[in-house]
Amino acid sequence: MNTLKTFLLLGLLSVILVLAGQYFGGQQGMYVAFLLAAVMNLGSYWFSDKIVLAMYRAKPVTQSQAPLLAGLVEELAQKAGLPMPRLYFIDDETPNAFATGRNPQHAAVAVTTGLLRILNENELKGVLGHELAHVKNRDILIGAIAATLAGAITMLSRMAYFLGGSRNNGNRRGSPLVAMLLLILGPVAALLVQMAISRSREYAADLAGSRMAGQPLYLANGLRSLQRYQNSGSLLARHPAAAHLFIVSPLSGGGLVNLFSTHPPIAERIRRLEEMARTMA
Repeated sequence: MNTLKTFLLLGLLSVILVLAGQYFGGQQGMYVAFLLAAVMNLGSYWFSDKIVLAMYRAKPVTQSQAPLLAGLVEELAQKAGLPMPRLYFIDDETPNAFATGRNPQHAAVAVTTGLLRILNENELKGVLGHELAHVKNRDILIGAIAATLAGAITMLSRMAYFLGGSRNNGNRRGSPLVAMLLLILGPVAALLVQMAISRSREYAADLAGSRMAGQPLYLANGLRSLQRYQNSGSLLARHPAAAHLFIVSPLSGGGLVNLFSTHPPIAERIRRLEEMARTMA
């Protein structure tokens, strides 16, 4: 299913770029946009993880720099039968984490500095188990491509604004069509992410990650801590198109923000984990 979603998203990106190129540049613009779409498709598949990591200024981490983090990830990866992923730090006090990459062999796990400061070892183990579950379930490629697609659509809306709707006539006053484009593209970007990223994948990662960690309450307690410290003014909230990648959404508020609500309620996730812990006991 994730493979199908990947091809659908890349195909949709191509169609949007070609139509935009035809509108703004006629047949020549369409050819240029087609070439751009081909380049972006290749880039989205091969480099989407690097793009997302760069968005958050993530820095690679060695085992000597973060022995606890590296040790827990290595332990969980071995238990899950996964290769050791690359590790990254995001310099932000808001505790959060995400996994990305095109497959388990090229996976990366990024954590904020606040995550290591706030969570205890068991809670950290639960959170890392969740992220490695995304790797094992192969959710990471579709998530990264969806973020790239949403960012590309946002870029198109800005291009439409600066071009002003002119079609090779030098008129920068804009047109009703471009005005409609600007109104639609933002919500469309959010809805595309929401359609591509099912909330059920978070429940599945909670379940599989808890089994890796050995105790569902590790993640349940970790989610409580993360919820208490979420800060909508942090660096993490500046890129709504990639909010779905994190273990808990860095976005807060109403209106258009809710369109990016790809995460189920934390209270419900905790309830399911506690029920799982009672069943195991």
